[in-house]
Amino acid sequence: MMLRYALHTIRDRKGGFLGALLALMCAAALITACGTLLETGLRGRIATERYAATPLIVSADQNVHRTTVKHKGNGKTKVKHKAKAVVERAWLPAAVADRVRAVEGVKVIPELTFLARPVIQDAAEEPAGRASYGHAWTSAQLTPFALTAGRAPASADEIVIDRGLARRAGLKPQDRLTVQSTGNPRSYRVSGIAAPTTSGAAADSVAGEELRRQTSLFFSTAEAERLAARPGQITALGLIPTPGTDLADLERQVKQVLQGTTAQVSSGDARGPVEFLDAAGARIKLVSMGGAMGGTSLLVAVLVVVGTFALSIQQRHRELALLRAIAATSRQVRRLLCREALLVGAAAGVLGALAGLPLSRWLHGRFIDMGAVPATLERTSGVIPMLVALAVTLLGAWAAARISGSRISRIKPAEAMAEAAAERVRPARGRLVAGLVLLVGGVALVFVLAALRTEAASTPVTFLAVVVLATAVSLLGPSLVRGAVAVLAGPLRLAGHGGFLAASNVRGNATRMAAVVTPLTLLIGMTCTVLFVQPTLSDAARTEAREGTRATSVLVADGPGVPPAAVEAVRGMPGITAATEVVRTTLRVGLDAYPAQGVTPTGLTRTWDPEVTSGSLADFTDGSRTAAISELAADRLKLSPGDPLELHLGDGTPASLTVVAVYDRGLGFGDLTLPHDLVARHMDNPLAATVLIAGDRDRADIAGQLKAFPGVAVLDPADVDRLQADRQQRNAEVNYLAMGLVLAFTAIAVVNTLAMSVSERVREFAMLRLAGATRRQVLRMLRIEAMTVLVIAAVLGSGISLAVLTAFSVGMTGSAAPAVLPAVYATVLGAAALLALVATALPGHLALRPRPVEMVTARQ
Repeated sequence: MMLRYALHTIRDRKGGFLGALLALMCAAALITACGTLLETGLRGRIATERYAATPLIVSADQNVHRTTVKHKGNGKTKVKHKAKAVVERAWLPAAVADRVRAVEGVKVIPELTFLARPVIQDAAEEPAGRASYGHAWTSAQLTPFALTAGRAPASADEIVIDRGLARRAGLKPQDRLTVQSTGNPRSYRVSGIAAPTTSGAAADSVAGEELRRQTSLFFSTAEAERLAARPGQITALGLIPTPGTDLADLERQVKQVLQGTTAQVSSGDARGPVEFLDAAGARIKLVSMGGAMGGTSLLVAVLVVVGTFALSIQQRHRELALLRAIAATSRQVRRLLCREALLVGAAAGVLGALAGLPLSRWLHGRFIDMGAVPATLERTSGVIPMLVALAVTLLGAWAAARISGSRISRIKPAEAMAEAAAERVRPARGRLVAGLVLLVGGVALVFVLAALRTEAASTPVTFLAVVVLATAVSLLGPSLVRGAVAVLAGPLRLAGHGGFLAASNVRGNATRMAAVVTPLTLLIGMTCTVLFVQPTLSDAARTEAREGTRATSVLVADGPGVPPAAVEAVRGMPGITAATEVVRTTLRVGLDAYPAQGVTPTGLTRTWDPEVTSGSLADFTDGSRTAAISELAADRLKLSPGDPLELHLGDGTPASLTVVAVYDRGLGFGDLTLPHDLVARHMDNPLAATVLIAGDRDRADIAGQLKAFPGVAVLDPADVDRLQADRQQRNAEVNYLAMGLVLAFTAIAVVNTLAMSVSERVREFAMLRLAGATRRQVLRMLRIEAMTVLVIAAVLGSGISLAVLTAFSVGMTGSAAPAVLPAVYATVLGAAALLALVATALPGHLALRPRPVEMVTARQ
């Protein structure tokens, strides 16, 4: 019976339920998109290219491991094992190949992979973001590559290039090609051109006879070993079974002979992460990003949907009160509301889940274009995110209906009729208590945020605090609106009759207005937080780097880095007192990751001042096993000068160092500073990212000394600071895109709620018209109402955002001065005002079209 009533109600009140349907549908689409990204991070396939014809790959373990044993009181022990990936490629001892060769029925091919970028005159010919690697020609059979022109490299100055590069650069055999590898750039003669074959296993991965995600350059074995600069080590082993060998049995035998080593055996889809380390690392980023977006989206969706349903039920207060008056029980009213919500939720969930698939495809593509996710990580589109979105939508709709309709279904029929005639002035005690509890919880989160000093810990708490405080505003909204109107009553009177009517309406319908204030508050608060969190951190880091750089000039490269020969050329110039090479990576202390840099110790204090607070950089010398550490890292690790520091370098190699100095400017220079050579030897790209130059030579003179290195530029430190700002802005765009979807959903909720609020006031507008008000006066009243609501939401949203940003700034930078850009803030308020006015004006014009007498009689 209740289901039939629910269907009739939805059919007869399509307009009232349309807003709830739209809010739920957007929520389902957003959750589906975020869930698909999360699933891609967990299960996304990383297809092979160069290893297409190699069924088994032996590689080094790419993780740092830690095992802890906890002794319980009952005599038992609990063993926990955790692993975290390193950021650089881990290498294998070459002796592992001898072990594997002892296995019957397998051909073993050692593999070297190292940085090798072709220096092409027209840089546009090489696709942006495409990786370029060098290998020994002996490993060409792993794909397999076959020569299409020329011959294999026979000497150290010969090279074979893939056909894609040859076509893009217009190269043919006997042409010269300069390659920037791990050392100085060198010119090679193109001895041959090769392309992947499309037979057998290779056909699935390298269709079109060209590698789509990388460029391959092949050197002679001796030259490849020299460029790799890893004597006694190899990148991986390719294992090709001889005809008739069972692959599963071979894999089992290889694993047996490799027991006790750090080597691991990969087959099938597991080979992709071995070939593309960046894609494997992107899994973690995508899981984190999808989880953060999904969690925030879910919290925002619950808040928005509950508000939408509350407004919808409030608009039906008279109808529900009549049901209670004609003997409908509380249980029957609750069942009616829940069935209506489930029907709307089911329709919205299905539509939203379907809409979420193209949204996730677009989002994944944008992340690839921005470089946040490599193209090698293929998007996974399963039914699980869609089912989760549908389940969450149904549960959210049901919960929203239960929460929003709890009072009308619980109070006595006479009280329901009385509240239908006039809005209840005194707030419900339960709502007030819940709002105060959430307010206290939000304030507690702000204090917690002020104590957090890592970005990974601060970011989720930042957005959670905004949502919790916005929820508190939602529950305390009627009281806040009445208080705000009391303050604004004087200015509103200056607006004439329209201002008086607007003030009376906002005060008398505080609950309805609170439903509008909440999403607008959330939109302003969340937008300001998203836009100003990254600048707060970036500005502090750039300030520290700017203040700590003593160099008069800086070398940067349009490519993988500054070659050593360029550094030596400058270092040998008269008047140059120091040239500090800087490489950057991430190291692990235990399982925790720390941003680190390697710097040339000689003359370091002439180019660099990290503001040492204890210890001295005097002992930080070439060949020493020493380290300087930021105050944040020193505090977390309980270290001081003279203490030993155990860590894993970028490729997972363990190292024991001694702390010689603790410095303050960790945001600008990273948490760990080690000698340049120690760090660079364990990086995939050992070239200097920047070179700090101290001396009295003019930058034009230095540039003249570097004519042989056309990709190297000499910049003023201020120019480097601007480049860093541009780079940080590009990196921040990923976060803006991710959170932009949540903000777009919130903006839709604002428009939706405002439109619902205005569209149900047709009878009220008709009564005003019959009392003598003109259409223009009613619309003026609506505009003043909208601006009043906007002012209230702007104060609340800005206050929430300012409190959260200040706490974030205190925790991350030590300063209670977040970076708030006035022009951006004004744009946010302007956009919110535009949304409010448009969402009010359009439904207002539609509501004023019918003749007043007709609307009054129709609503009797």
